[in-house]
Amino acid sequence: MSAPTPALRIEFPYVFAEATYAKARIGGRVVSRAVVVATGVTATGDREVLGVEVGDSETGALWTAFFKGLSARGLAGVALVISDHHLGLNTAIEAVFVGAAWQRCRVHARRNVLARVPKASAEMVAAAIRTIFARLDATHVRRQLTE
Repeated sequence: MSAPTPALRIEFPYVFAEATYAKARIGGRVVSRAVVVATGVTATGDREVLGVEVGDSETGALWTAFFKGLSARGLAGVALVISDHHLGLNTAIEAVFVGAAWQRCRVHARRNVLARVPKASAEMVAAAIRTIFARLDATHVRRQLTE
C-alpha cells in the first residue's frame, strides 16, 4: 500500500486579497454577489492569481472558507496579507495563516484619505502620500510623515 501523495506546497510570502461585487442572475433575478480574489507574490516579485470565489456577501465566513481552500490546494508560507479593510478578513487571516501579518493596501488607504480632503488640496495631499511611500525604512517614513 503506497502513502498518499502530499499536497503540492506553493510558497507565496505575500498575498493580495481583494473583493468586488458583480451582478449575477440567480433564480430569474439579478442580484449582487461578492467576488473575492487572491493574488500571490513570490519573494522574487512574480505574481500569480491563486483563486477566485463567489459568495452571497463579503463575510468572515467567506474569507475563511476561501483561504482554507487555498491552503488545502498547497498555499503555504504566507507572511503578509495585503488588502482593504474587508469585514472578517483579519479573523480569517489569523485562523488560516497562523502568524501572518495584515497590511492595508496603500491604494485603498490613499483613496480613503483623499475622500476626506477638499478637492482643491487633493493633488498636494496625493503628492505628500507618494513621498511617504517612497521612503525605504521606518525612520525615514516617520520623518517624511512628520514633514
